[in-house]
Amino acid sequence: METTSIPRQRVVLVTGPAGAGRTTAINALEDLGYEAIDNLPLGLLPRLLSGPPPRRPLALGIDARNRDFSVAAMLELADWLAGLDGVAGDLLYLDCRPDVLLRRYSETRRRHPLAPAETPQDGIAREIDLLAPVRARADILIDSSELTPHELRAEIRHWCAPENGGTLAVSVQSFSYKRGLPPGADLLFDCRFLVNPHWQPELRHRDGTDPEVAAHVRADARYAAFFGRLWDLLGLLLPAYGEEGKAHVTVAFGCTGGRHRSVAAAEDMAAALAEAGWPVSIRHRELERQDDPAAGPAPEGAPAA
Repeated sequence: METTSIPRQRVVLVTGPAGAGRTTAINALEDLGYEAIDNLPLGLLPRLLSGPPPRRPLALGIDARNRDFSVAAMLELADWLAGLDGVAGDLLYLDCRPDVLLRRYSETRRRHPLAPAETPQDGIAREIDLLAPVRARADILIDSSELTPHELRAEIRHWCAPENGGTLAVSVQSFSYKRGLPPGADLLFDCRFLVNPHWQPELRHRDGTDPEVAAHVRADARYAAFFGRLWDLLGLLLPAYGEEGKAHVTVAFGCTGGRHRSVAAAEDMAAALAEAGWPVSIRHRELERQDDPAAGPAPEGAPAA
């Protein structure tokens, strides 16, 4: 009888000398879908993994400044993790030349955590010497000396992107221009040129999630060309954004009142993106506000679409 192998969940321990880019690496792993915990005391890791394998990959930042840190404990932990059932453990070491670390400390004017009363050179030399056995044990070694933060994130993606993850997530939103642009939107598209269901009495008090309202918007002779060209544009941009390291993109559709045209267009685009395999979430800002008494009344004189 065939047995089905259970895929092992990845756990990455991230360490290295202070200033080598651990925070950038942790953030990059979080963007790849890892659950990220920085500055985790070594003694807590066995307790964290004592139950069933984690549902998401884990990125755990280990700092030599932690009170319970020791090289022996770190190496023992890496070996324990490598033999743990249901887990694929990796030790990621971020290396960096001493002169580059010194320059980074000079730019921040911070004291080195391992030499608070001495020069940064003393602290850097002490930490590099302390972590040498950890560096030798590393499963993944990345030298950040000549890397920009963007290039370091690309290296993290190369080594640590989950086989079934790391895909750019897309948020599709609708909004009212009367209430202002949605903060954080990457791409904005104006739907105010489309035929307005607000002027149809039987549609006025519905919204763009209603099939009849959506059909009315799609019946505009310009809608198909508008939507088709936006689809082609997103087909170019979304993969390119993913290659550049973006974790999410917000695509926003606006109309006057944010209830009819923008909602219908956002619904169509979200459905098309989901069908194409993109992770998609959708939000209709003004519809949420109309259901929230604390959101306040609509702007004076604003039509409903």
